[in-house]
Amino acid sequence: MTTIRGARERARSEVTAAIKDEARRQLAAEGAARLSLRAVARELGMVSSALYRYFPSRDDLLTALIIDAYDAVGSAAEQALATGDFAAPADPASSDAAEPADSAAPADSVESAAGPHEPVDHVGRWTAVCAAVRAWALAHPHEYALIYGSPVPGYSAPQLTVAPASRVALTLISVAQDAHRAGGITLPALSDELRPEAERLTARFDFGLPPEVVAALVASWAEFFGLLSFEVFGQFNDLVEARDELFAQATRRLAHNVGLPEAGARATGRAAGTVPGGVAGS
Repeated sequence: MTTIRGARERARSEVTAAIKDEARRQLAAEGAARLSLRAVARELGMVSSALYRYFPSRDDLLTALIIDAYDAVGSAAEQALATGDFAAPADPASSDAAEPADSAAPADSVESAAGPHEPVDHVGRWTAVCAAVRAWALAHPHEYALIYGSPVPGYSAPQLTVAPASRVALTLISVAQDAHRAGGITLPALSDELRPEAERLTARFDFGLPPEVVAALVASWAEFFGLLSFEVFGQFNDLVEARDELFAQATRRLAHNVGLPEAGARATGRAAGTVPGGVAGS
């Protein structure tokens, strides 16, 4: 009985994967708004009633594709952060001088792949995540359009898409959290007019970050995906040629806007007092 059940589960998994693959081909050819269960069934040689046993409606199929896309880009972001070597380069000026054994760790030190309390390149971590998201988006433009493009008419995403949709954001937030815990973040400027909203967001999400950083993260998130969407959707065509360089500089600036320090730099400004006018490090 167990063998029969296992065979049925494998068969169902294979058919489900085939349905999703055909649906993705339709996304590329027709767009999400024209996704049709009948057309998917026809291309797979299935009767519609058989396909409905896997996905009762177009919205159920769309939801499955959306979750898969969010999970794929989220995995790319998380892997970039988990597998990169982000130890800050040694300071040549201090290479000849031994660190006293009882000295405190640098302000931007956290436990890293290089070892505990190694200075960490927080900006490098941020830009590595951004680069991984960009690479996935350029390799999967139609899936990117499904989750970050125009809403699909008549479709309302259910609650179960929220957690997958949060993975990239939480990965970038974790970079800011690590820098903040290590004392290596500089608080961005925050206007009096925006402070109530920043404090509301801070209380709602409870990321353990100051309102200044939370507000900057929201703005940087929007700017990042605006930049990425311009490239994926062709607004840079016949305009920007050095796209790798533009993206690298722009995402580095966004890291500075959030308050992340350059490798080896200690926190300054409002982290210890006030920053006169503007965002530190920008």
